[in-house]
Amino acid sequence: MSIGISGAEMAEGAAVENYYLWIKALHVISIIAWMAGMLYLPRLFVYHCGAERGSVQSETFKVMERRLLKAIINPAMGGAWIFGVALIALNPEMLKGQGWLHTKLTLVLLMSGMHGVLAKHVRLFANDANTKSAKYFRIMNEVPTVLMIGIVILVIVRPF
Repeated sequence: MSIGISGAEMAEGAAVENYYLWIKALHVISIIAWMAGMLYLPRLFVYHCGAERGSVQSETFKVMERRLLKAIINPAMGGAWIFGVALIALNPEMLKGQGWLHTKLTLVLLMSGMHGVLAKHVRLFANDANTKSAKYFRIMNEVPTVLMIGIVILVIVRPF
C-alpha cells in the first residue's frame, strides 16, 4: 500500500500556495503605502503649524492632509488588515506558539491607534483647532518609525 499525495492534491496545494503568495504580496504593498502616509502626515503637520490660520498655505495643507488620509492612508491600512487577516485565515497554525506574531499584532494595534490619533489631528487642523506645537508633531513623526522597526524585526528575525 502506498501512502502519497495524488496529482490533484498536489495541484490544489500549489494553487493555495500561489493564492497565499499573492495575498502576502498585497499585504506588503498595503503596508508600504500605509507607512509612507504615516511617516509623511506628521511631517505635513509640522509645516502646517507654521502656517497662519486661514492663509492660502494653511488651506493647501488642509487639502493635502485630507487627501493623504482619505486616499492613501485609510485604504492602505484597510488593505494591510484585510490581507493580514486573510494570511492568518489561510494558515491558522501561525497563531500557535508564535510569540513573535502575537507581539507583532500588538504593535500593529498600536500603529492602528496612532493612525487614529493622526486622523484626529487632520480633523483638528481642518477646523483650525490645532493646539499642538511643531515639536509635538516632530516627536509624533517618530512613533510610526519605531513601531515599524519593531514589526519588521519581529517578522524577519522571529526572535521568539
